[in-house]
Amino acid sequence: MKIVVLVKQVPDTETAIKLGDKSISEAGVKWIISPYDEFAIEEGIRIREKLGAGEVVAVSVGPDRVQEALRTAYAMGVDRAIQLKVDDYVTFDTSFTSDLIAAFVKSENPDLVIGGRQSIDTDSSQVVVQIAERCGMGHVSMCTKLEIEGKNVKATKEVEGGVAQVETSLPLVVTAQKGLNEPRYPSLKGIMSAKKKPITTKAASELGVSAGQIEVVSLEPPPPRIAGRILEAGDAAGYASQLVKALREEAKVI
Repeated sequence: MKIVVLVKQVPDTETAIKLGDKSISEAGVKWIISPYDEFAIEEGIRIREKLGAGEVVAVSVGPDRVQEALRTAYAMGVDRAIQLKVDDYVTFDTSFTSDLIAAFVKSENPDLVIGGRQSIDTDSSQVVVQIAERCGMGHVSMCTKLEIEGKNVKATKEVEGGVAQVETSLPLVVTAQKGLNEPRYPSLKGIMSAKKKPITTKAASELGVSAGQIEVVSLEPPPPRIAGRILEAGDAAGYASQLVKALREEAKVI
């Protein structure tokens, strides 16, 4: 079985983000694999281990710094690593991203594609679904359990207020939710070995994909929150009167 796992490199959640004119300032930023993608990598490796055969291919879009994330995937246990090199990559451009990865997926013809339920930087939850649509493959999102027997797949997925059981077949695209597994820590041996393993670099033009369509004009932080106000009154009626007056005359919402 061939499994493609999607790896996105994102800023660490504890990193202080500073904005430039059109992108974040990368000076001093610690980059990590988006946590939900770690579940995807782990699941791909576990399926291969259970079957006793197969190949797990990690793919990441971006400039050369994404090779660090791919080497972490190598250290965890993937078999191959592919960088889809885009030096001016705009992480908000889900259409371009999915088009590029879908072209790669078609060239690999895998049985299974696994990505995280969302990346922790843009939180769009769009790319993996779009890949499934572009490749004409079935899709199961928010998976917390995955059972594969031959071509048959049983998946447990989160839905509002509970879980749902889904039965489908390969080839398939899946998004991983927390609880699907517990990602392994790369071993020292794995980390040292990953440093020597090859990373294949492909340009978008090699896959027949044109440049992205989104241009970031500017970035700015959200406005500061307005300070709260404490109402003072002698009884409930007084509080209610002050609140209604503020909502009507100041906030102008009633």
